[in-house]
Amino acid sequence: MTAKASGSTIINQLDSTEKKWFAVNTKFKCEKYVAQALEKKQIQVYLPLISRIKRYTRKVRSYKVPLINCYIFVHIDKSQYVPVLETEYVLRFLKQGKDLISIPEYEIELLKRVAGDIEDVELLNPEHLMQGDSVEVVSGHLTGLQGKIVEKAGKKSFVVDLETIGYQLRIRIDQSLLRPLNPRLKTA
Repeated sequence: MTAKASGSTIINQLDSTEKKWFAVNTKFKCEKYVAQALEKKQIQVYLPLISRIKRYTRKVRSYKVPLINCYIFVHIDKSQYVPVLETEYVLRFLKQGKDLISIPEYEIELLKRVAGDIEDVELLNPEHLMQGDSVEVVSGHLTGLQGKIVEKAGKKSFVVDLETIGYQLRIRIDQSLLRPLNPRLKTA
């Protein structure tokens, strides 16, 4: 039975000329190994890592763990599809049904911000932000969420309403983690 006979068309977003991001499922606790193996094959890989601290009786140990277990992200074209699958501990590409769907660049950028790999946060003077301003969280675990400033809470913090999943979340957040969505014109 063909895809057209079943009433759906197969979407394959692999392109022979343009590179796109795809998620690759790996064996448990093999993400770093797979990333290194793919880099040796000259394939661009992104593995979002976060720091964890383990406290022992006599020492403190810091180490990096994947933000998303069992997944890495590759930036490939059609010619690199099979070499990725042939890599040890790679299980499969993330698909939606039988469709191979690419991940938009802005979602990869969002992952980089959450993992702390992008630190393009411009520091603002708290006087520039006012009650009612629309802002976006640009660093930390709430990266990408948008809301409005409700009130100023101290010299460097603001209370921000974040509307997510149909709920309002009122949170106190440092101003250095916020970016205005509609910057005002500076007057001299």
